[in-house]
Order: sequence, then C-alpha cells, then structure tokens
Amino acid sequence: MAPKLPQASPPPGNTGAPRGKRRGSPLDYAGHGVKFLGVSVLSGVLLAGMALPAVGALGLTAKNTAEGFSNIPDDFKTPPLTQATQIFDAKGGLIAKVYERDRTVLTADQMSPYMRQAQVDIEDARFYEHGAVDLKGVLRAISKNAESGTASQGASTLTQQYVKNVNVEKAGDDQAAVLEAQRKTLGRKIQELKVAIKLEEDLTKDQILTNYLNITFYGHQAYGIEAASQRYFSKTNKDLTVAEAATLAGLVQNPSQYDPVRFPDNAVKRRNVVIDKMVENKHITADQAKEAKAAPLGLKFKDPQNGCITAQAGMGFFCDYVRHVVKQDPAFGKNAAERKKFWDQGGLNIYTTLDPDKQAAAQAAVTGKVKVTDPVSAATTMMEPGTGKILAMAQTRPYGLEPAKNQTVVNLNVDAAMGGGNGFQPGSTFKPIIAAAALESGISPTQAYPSENRIEWPTMKTCEGTWKNTERGEKRYVPNESKSEVGPYELKQAMALSVNTFFVQMEQEMGLCPVKQMLDKLGITTTASGAKLEVVPSITLGTKEMSPLTMANVYATFAARGKYCTPIAINKITTVDGKEVKVPQTSCNQAFSEQTADAMNTVLLNVTEKGTGASLGLEDGRQIAGKTGTTDKKKAAWFSGYTPQLATAVWIGGPTGGVEMKNMKIGDTYYGADGVFGATGPGPIWKMAMDGALRGSPKETLPTIDIPDPAPKPDPNATAPATPPADPNAGGNPPPVQNPAPGGPGTNAGGVIGGGFTFPPGVIGGNGNGNGSGNGNGHR
Repeated sequence: MAPKLPQASPPPGNTGAPRGKRRGSPLDYAGHGVKFLGVSVLSGVLLAGMALPAVGALGLTAKNTAEGFSNIPDDFKTPPLTQATQIFDAKGGLIAKVYERDRTVLTADQMSPYMRQAQVDIEDARFYEHGAVDLKGVLRAISKNAESGTASQGASTLTQQYVKNVNVEKAGDDQAAVLEAQRKTLGRKIQELKVAIKLEEDLTKDQILTNYLNITFYGHQAYGIEAASQRYFSKTNKDLTVAEAATLAGLVQNPSQYDPVRFPDNAVKRRNVVIDKMVENKHITADQAKEAKAAPLGLKFKDPQNGCITAQAGMGFFCDYVRHVVKQDPAFGKNAAERKKFWDQGGLNIYTTLDPDKQAAAQAAVTGKVKVTDPVSAATTMMEPGTGKILAMAQTRPYGLEPAKNQTVVNLNVDAAMGGGNGFQPGSTFKPIIAAAALESGISPTQAYPSENRIEWPTMKTCEGTWKNTERGEKRYVPNESKSEVGPYELKQAMALSVNTFFVQMEQEMGLCPVKQMLDKLGITTTASGAKLEVVPSITLGTKEMSPLTMANVYATFAARGKYCTPIAINKITTVDGKEVKVPQTSCNQAFSEQTADAMNTVLLNVTEKGTGASLGLEDGRQIAGKTGTTDKKKAAWFSGYTPQLATAVWIGGPTGGVEMKNMKIGDTYYGADGVFGATGPGPIWKMAMDGALRGSPKETLPTIDIPDPAPKPDPNATAPATPPADPNAGGNPPPVQNPAPGGPGTNAGGVIGGGFTFPPGVIGGNGNGNGSGNGNGHR
C-alpha cells in the first residue's frame, strides 16, 4: 500500500491536533457523492444521453453542450506555447534570456522516460487505459470523499488537466481571463470535458502526454519539464535520474507545498510517494526504488534569470534596444499588438550584431574613465562603416531598477523612442555635416571666410524662404571660443581649431536648404526626443539634441566614403524548431560623393594630427579621423571619430543634462575652472575604447585628397615689403568669394549645385522659425 501523502503545513491558528473521524448517515454520504458527481462527471452523463433533473435547472441541455463540440482548433490541440527567447552576440555568446514564461518545448524523444512514467503514475496511473473520463477513478473518488466527509479526492484525467492548462495559457497575462479559466464551476467542467473527449479522438495518448509535460507549471517560474529540470537540477530533462524525475513529477499537484527549495522534507516525502507509484506500476524495480529513495535531493538550483537585467556585463542596454527593435519594426508584425505577441510568444534565438570584444573595450572605457558615483555619466556606441551594424553600446551607469545604486534603464546611447532619453547637444561634432553639405554644394575646401572673432547671425536662405536675425526683437551674435581666433580661415584650419564664425559664414553662403537635404540623407529628421528637426542657423554649432548612436552613424558614413546605412542590431532570428524569421535589413544610400568623403577624411585627419584632437592618437599609431565638441557651460562634451573599419561616438555629461562640468572630479581626473573639453573628457574614453577594440586588427588608411594648407598669415609686427608682390593674394589667405554660387543665396534662380542639392525657385524674404542663436563658447 502506498504511503499517505504528506500534509500541508497547518494555517495560522490551527493547532494541528487530529480531528475525530466524521460520522454521518447514508444520506450524508450520498450528498457528498452527488456533489462530486456534479463537478466531475455530470457532463459525461449528459454527453452519454442520460438526462438528470438538475440539468434543466442549470439551463444545460444536451443540445447546447454539444454545440461546437465536433471541431477543435488546431491551436488548442498543440497551442503555440510561450517560451524563453535567447539573445546572442555576434560570436554566439549568450547575452540574456528573456521570457513571459520560462519554457523550452521538447519533443517526446527529448524527454526522460523516467519523467514521462513518473508523471503518469502519480497523476493518472490509468491514463493509457481509459478515455477522457476515468469512470473507475470517479467511483473511487466518490467513495473516498464520502468516507472522509470532504471533496478532497479528484478524478480529473491528464487530458482534462491539459485542457485546463491550455485555457490558462491562452489567457496570457490577462488576470481576469486566467481566473475564469481556473474557476471550478459546473459549466467550466462541462466545457473542459467536451474538449477532452474530442482531443482523445484527435491526438494519441503519447501526444497528449508530451503536450501536458510542456505546458505544466512546476514552480519558481518554470513551465514545462525542461525549464523545471534546468531550474532545480541545472541539467537537461533527458539526463534526469529516477529520483530527480520523481521530485519534479511530485511538484505538479502543489508546487508551493512540495517546493524542494523551501520545504525539502516535504519534497522528499512526496518524491518517495511518486517512486512507490512507479514501482507499483512496474516502471522501475524495487532495487531502483530503494536506490532512488536513498538519494539526497541533490538540488543544483538556479534562480530564475529573466530579461535584459540579467544580461552579461554592460550588455543590458543593447539587449533592451533589441527588444525595442522587435516591438517596433514592421518586419515583426503589421501593428504594435502583433509585434508584442511575437515578442511575448518567445521561443526565438536572436543573433545580434554585438561584437563581444568591442563591447568589452567600450564598457571598460566608460567605466574606467567615469565612476558610477560621479555626477556625470558617459556613453559610447560603435558601428561598422558601410553595413549599419551596431558593434557595441555601453554606458557608465549599469542597467537596473535601483536608482539608489546609480542604476538606470534609460539607454543614453539611443533616441527616446528606442528606450533612450532626449539626447544631448553634440556641439562642434556637428560641424562636419555642415562642411560635407558645403562641399556637395560646390564650395571648395580651400574657400576662405573672414571668420571674425564675433559676428551677427547673418540672414540665410532656407528651403521655404529666408531666415533673419530678428529673434525677440534684437540681433544676436556668435563668438569664437578664443579671442585669438580671427580669420581669414580655410576649411582644414577652421575645422582643426573649431572656428564657429567660419562655419556660420560657410552656412550662409550655401544656405540652409543643402544642410536640411544632407541631414535627410543621413537619416536625421528629428531630435533624439522625436521632435521634428528645425534646421536653423545655430544647427551648425550642434544645438539640436542627438544620441551617440546617431552621431556614430554619421561618422561611420564618413568612414564608408559617403555610404549611409540605417542602423541594425539583428543578424538573424530562428525559432526553436530551426525556422528562420525574416529580419529587417539595413538600407543604404550614397549620402554624399566619394570625393566629398575623401575631402572630409583629409579635413578630419587634420583635426587629430594638428587640431583639437591631436592628443588622441592610438597606441599602434594607426590613422584616425574625428572631431571634438563641447557645448555651452560645459554641459556636454563629445568626441566622434573613426578608422576605415570602426566608427565610435563618445558623450559625457549629466544623464538628465544640466551638470556644468567645471571645478569637479570625474573619474580620477580633476577639471578646473576651464572645465571639460571634447579632447580632455570624452576624448580619452574614445582612445581607450578604440585601442581595445582595434588591438590586433590590421591597420588601414583612409582615402584622402590633396588640400593644400593655407599660406601662413603675415606677422602684423613685421615691416611691410617695399614693393607688394605681383599677385595681390600672395603670402596670405585668398579673400572670400564675393559672388554667390549659382542658385545660392542672393539669387532667385532654382537649380542644382555640386552634389545634387536642389534649391526652390523664386525664394523670397521672410522670417524663418527657430532659434538662430547658438552656443557661443566651448565648441571644441
């Protein structure tokens, strides 16, 4: 005789003292039997055509119980079960496992035979002998319940239990629907039995058992026997011992009461009950049973690990970005509801573009140069030029839900729509975009501008009309960073020194329409917050908030000789059964000509060789190009740069803005009254990250063109020559162009210039929208 089942712990206030055996009349016993019959087999009687008086009172006729009975949807026979999704890096390493329900669906031959036998023996020993209803079990339960005076004995078969579990599964995260699926009502029982009977006709017993073992809850967020095996024993189900299989099988009846982690004694007793059942049904021998009972529980428990918060060090933000891609890209569903269902259903293997070595280098740099407890943070994104692939995404503060530990779930590398914040002003790292637009417009890289130290914001043509410096009824001015910065300058020198007034005058000559068209080609149509991008004169100084991902992709376009590609984070997705899922592909276009790109390489190489980025050379001496940027009051600082095979943007500042990076210590470096500059704050982070990311990779050079350096300015203290040279421009910078380029400012003719920017015909005066003023200081 099998030992008695262990009793649940007594509730508070219960002394646990045994109660006397309940006595009652035959009528009492009959009452208990009828009660059980009503909830367990009344539906079976109805379907057999045996009418009972109670049926009419409940409004459940044989006709309406049979409606819809002949057909069961395929998604009920084998429902698409929610499973865990695994996210991998580009080398196959696991980044994180995410799920609504932790489950891995197995086929019958992937399951332990011991597990299949143990579950049947303890839950429904006659499973292979009866149909959807076990009448013998029903009669036995009626007898036991009448004898004990309770309704504790049930007679649901495995098939009926499976049907209930499917209803719960289909309810998803709708708590009302879950409760409805679990309600113990006569109507619910009848409906479950109807489906169970049909299932027994459509599926084999082995198929029903396999489905049951994949859907059932085993406690500690483990659904199905594979998740349970991994949770409690850290092994696949196929490798379970008799004792381990019996432990899991015993959990189903009450996962809380028999929890082997919290109540090991209860779990052992219940396991041994299962083992006895396995012997009784001749599925194991007495010797096997003796050995299994003598075995310790042998738990190797692993806490449930779910979501991007469990990602490998520093990869949580990229993991979250992938989640946003799946939930927003039309490739995964025509609307938000379909994409959410696709994600929640899970069962995916997502292979991403993240390079683990470059990610490690980026993470080491942002955490090594800026401490998590600092009032500012740093973020960096790395991209592969010409492919759109995001290779790394790191930030100082860790991914998490505890602000007290300086954790955050805001991804500072991306736009708000993708889980980020509202972005940060990029300062002078935006100037190369303006320069590329000018070169595409036909302006020569040797074109000089007066570049006075301080100028009024000039009137500029826009795509719609004209912008005038009349904001708030007063004229506004733009100064250079240093009083010594007085032109004339040409592009190479102006970019190296980051001369504000030069770029404003260049912008004035071509107008704002080419700038807007260039930004469109670079995919920049909004700010990081999602607001429509207003193309106003101050945009040349980087006054519109951008994310590091956006800026990294701009510089990847320079590295790819003008080829812009939309960012991608996913290489491939497969389902658990090996089927490939269509994933979004990058979309590339030639944002500007290769000649313009080569000219920009030349200009930006000069920044890192002779300009504000000269201190940032890499350890192996390879060629780099880039640009520094710092905003007003040192509230944000940037360095964006690249080699032919890698582009990286680094930002440093207050996570929510507003922190003036002056007279403060950041990491191990103290910044005085002059504060942080692009070359001194984010620059060293960029250098450290790039050194680590490129270490051991082949050196490549950037294609360039010859842009001669301007002749040195004459010494104002030197004696003027008696006879001026024949060439009035000899010995100095050439004067600025006096006549506007065809189709440019000052003309009413429409047309195409240089690199394909189209001006609207008949542009007339008017005051454009937006703020023409910019950051006067700290744009280096």
